[in-house]
Amino acid sequence: MSSQRKFFLNKFTICVLSEDVPLEVDDLSDVDYEIDQGDCVGGTLEVEAAPLTAKETVDKLYEFGSEPGFFRLDEDGEDVDY
Repeated sequence: MSSQRKFFLNKFTICVLSEDVPLEVDDLSDVDYEIDQGDCVGGTLEVEAAPLTAKETVDKLYEFGSEPGFFRLDEDGEDVDY
């Protein structure tokens, strides 16, 4: 039976204004730095949370470069004890 725990895909949209060139960043800490200490201005922040089944969570874990064990799941979305 698939895990009965709740999982969510959380999406954040941040709008950033830059001058002369588009903002190039490698991760969220770069965005934070550019808004807080750099030459950019941060604006709109939208947050969206969508529920996922355990199997959808497993698929997203792989997509994000992780694996099901991160949330104590197997490949079918069932709970495992480590």
